[in-house]
Amino acid sequence: MEFSFARSFEIMRRTAPFIILRILVYFGIAVAYVLATGTGAGIGWGVGAFGDVDFRATSTFWGGAIGFGATAAVLYFLREYILYMVKAGHIAVMVEMIDGRPLPEGKGQIAHAQDIVKDRFAQANILFALDQIIKGVIGAITGLVRGLASILPIPGVDGLMRVVRAFLRVAVGLIDEVILAHLIRQNPDNPWSGARDALVLYGQNARPMLANAAWITLVSYALAFVVFLVMLAPAAAVVYLIPGGWSAGGFVFAILFAWAVKAALIEPFALACLLQAFFKVTDGQTPDPEWTARLEGASNKFKELGTRAANWAGGGKGVES
Repeated sequence: MEFSFARSFEIMRRTAPFIILRILVYFGIAVAYVLATGTGAGIGWGVGAFGDVDFRATSTFWGGAIGFGATAAVLYFLREYILYMVKAGHIAVMVEMIDGRPLPEGKGQIAHAQDIVKDRFAQANILFALDQIIKGVIGAITGLVRGLASILPIPGVDGLMRVVRAFLRVAVGLIDEVILAHLIRQNPDNPWSGARDALVLYGQNARPMLANAAWITLVSYALAFVVFLVMLAPAAAVVYLIPGGWSAGGFVFAILFAWAVKAALIEPFALACLLQAFFKVTDGQTPDPEWTARLEGASNKFKELGTRAANWAGGGKGVES
């Protein structure tokens, strides 16, 4: 393994202001879901007073579902802001610490990180567009790597590869943030071109990176499952207060609370591990033209990065208006 769990814990400790911010944001999201669902269910329960028992149960359920769905819709539109203000900022200070630069304490650390992000990406829509394209290219790289294994003449490999494919889809969940970290670290004049280079570096080191990601994913999801079990009791207590059909929603809220813990605490720990691995594995390397050609042939998203890089170099912004 090209990372240290102890070093990752130290990164978490040193970036405590962002850990606190993540806790506030993600637990705030969980609370918003609970309140909106409870309010919707309560309204539905009140409306149900005009009908029989079955009508009340149905209206309560749909009231809660509408509240839950409305919250999800609002958060969908806020995801760009969360990426820009929370995730990218935390990545920035992690990079600073890994490279041995001093970090401000308290709120000053958050302001410092936001200055770095604004300097690198200028606008939230540039960062968000980059992130979406990067995710698409990562999927293509993972497909190339597992495609090589699928042609091996090993008995029973088909069943094994189905399991491997499913696991790899989970294991690459934070790789896009690793690529963004590389961009923040290198600070290229053209972020689209820099993203291409970072993705090629990831591609040519995909096997060791996926091996590291696999270990980190196992640990992360084991912790998340434990958190889910712990959260079942408080989730059941919350839904006990919600009338009617939502009294059986403890499982949903337990997942929601576990997700909040995972996003606030487990994911930054996993990311700290992956950043160490990526920086160590790619140290001193340059993008391999062979892998550039592979990605050109395998991913339209990678080609799109090239187009946007050329547009940026020609005086455009690389973002479609």
